Amino acid sequence: MDGTNRGGFNELALNALRVVAGFLFLQHGLQKVFGVLGREQVESFATLVGVAGIMEFAGGLLIIAGLFTRPVAFLLSGQMAAAYFMSHAPQGFWPVLNRGELAALYSFTWLFFLHQRRREVLRGRMAGGPAGERGGRVAGGTRAASAPVSSAPGERLPSLTRCRARTGLRSGTAPA
Repeated sequence: MDGTNRGGFNELALNALRVVAGFLFLQHGLQKVFGVLGREQVESFATLVGVAGIMEFAGGLLIIAGLFTRPVAFLLSGQMAAAYFMSHAPQGFWPVLNRGELAALYSFTWLFFLHQRRREVLRGRMAGGPAGERGGRVAGGTRAASAPVSSAPGERLPSLTRCRARTGLRSGTAPA
């Protein structure tokens, strides 16, 4: 168990947060789009409330499924920020008094998911650093540990571009 991942618990917790937040958000869309769960269906989907219902329903489904999470999170975060400032903020400063705490919480939750990078990208391409070099950046902004490959301490591997130049290979070509 390493210090950054805690044996996979971070991934599990992030996935649980994504699924639960998406499910709770989906319920608001179900209320507006289908008129279930104690609310009347919107009369027209061409209104702000109708568009919000469609975004909440479709966005909640996509977030739960983990499909297009970052672009959907961007749209939903903006939607919730707009909802807060258009509907709740004019009623008072404190979110608990203007009933805007859910809009604020959802906005920052989606903002959080917008800035999360996929684990496989971190472990794969980004961990390798620029142009295939070892010792690139990983989660948390720390340097990845380099395996000792040369006898000189601190010496880095040559970039992929320099290796190709030495061998005469170009990108996308195979050796003869």
